[in-house]
Amino acid sequence: MLSKKLLVRFATACLFVCCFVFSGQEALAQRDKIPTDEAIIKNGEDLFKEYICNSCHAVDKKVVGPALAGVYDRRDVDWILSFVKSPGKMINDGDPQAVALFKEYNQVMPNQDLADDQILAIMAYVRYTEENPPVEAAPVAGTATEGSAAQSGGVPSEYLNVIMVTLIVVLVLLLIVLAIIINFVGRYLKDKKELTETDQEIVNEKFSITAFLRSPTVIGIITFLVVALAAKNVIDGLYTVGVQQGYAPTQPIAFSHELHAGLYEIDCQYCHTGVEIAKSANIPSVNICMNCHSEIQNVGGQAGMSPQIQKLYDAQESGKPIEWVRVHNLPDLAYFNHSQHVTVGEIACQTCHGEVQEMEVVQQFAPLTMGWCIDCHRNTDVNTQGNGYYDKLVEMHNATSKTPMKVADIGGLECAKCHY
Repeated sequence: MLSKKLLVRFATACLFVCCFVFSGQEALAQRDKIPTDEAIIKNGEDLFKEYICNSCHAVDKKVVGPALAGVYDRRDVDWILSFVKSPGKMINDGDPQAVALFKEYNQVMPNQDLADDQILAIMAYVRYTEENPPVEAAPVAGTATEGSAAQSGGVPSEYLNVIMVTLIVVLVLLLIVLAIIINFVGRYLKDKKELTETDQEIVNEKFSITAFLRSPTVIGIITFLVVALAAKNVIDGLYTVGVQQGYAPTQPIAFSHELHAGLYEIDCQYCHTGVEIAKSANIPSVNICMNCHSEIQNVGGQAGMSPQIQKLYDAQESGKPIEWVRVHNLPDLAYFNHSQHVTVGEIACQTCHGEVQEMEVVQQFAPLTMGWCIDCHRNTDVNTQGNGYYDKLVEMHNATSKTPMKVADIGGLECAKCHY
């Protein structure tokens, strides 16, 4: 007969296995509640960005809040639905899991006005991203070079300076070589006895540096170089009038795009609300900032409210807008429409504004000159796929050209497009 100890151990093992199997089945049952339909996943991705969930959460890593991968395995789905809608209420009611999250992260997630199907759609997107992690595309060869050429719009001023200095050095070397040759030939001729008196006078003539510098040839060369350098500097100065490339003013609040757009992956469109629907991208109002900072009041778990975030609260209480300093500013004579480029042209923000998500302090990335814009119109292909508006234009273009249709081919170089 088995001893009591063996029976107890056997029963414990069986209970453990049963619990493990049951918990695994329960976890699978929870995961099965998450939709897998492609349309729902796409809607969840849009909601994830629209409600800036990515400002505090990532699928695969901890940001302000926990990583979302496997959240439906760790928590009951019904609990998640309730917590997303009213996290503060659940903490005040003493829910153990909600209280534990608050103690761990020292932040209260804002209440989200989302329906159950919308929350499930977001979890569907999280599950899909967890099970299909994105693969970073390899950079296309030559892309950086082409972008640099498009931005420059010609030979950089630094190259012209190098060319001028090189020409001057070559000229000096030629003069030195010429002097050596003259000296060598003079010595050779002095040894010749059949020279005439006139030739001997020329050979024995002493070189005078003063006379050389006063000669019309040297004066002409020096005058030409001085005038050329002065003209180049004047032209360079004229080309930089109104160009503020690299301009990075100090803002009233030290807002970090590297933190918000980079680390927290907040879409540009969330703060710059007009970029897809209007001419101007819009400067975010205090209300947009307070959507997050009504709950997030410090950085990196610091005690008390951050001084920079305090300025948001002061602006909200006073009712006065924050006086942000404009960085990118086209002259009034030029018309530029953000929605036309972002929505229709599908131009990424970084094309004109640079890698903003890596900028602690935003600066003007591109020169924003007319030549720079024209180069872009000459080199950018028009995306005509699925847009019947372009069908006739594509047909006419393909009848006369074998190259892809560029913006310049559909009127992108007409003066009245930007100046009227």
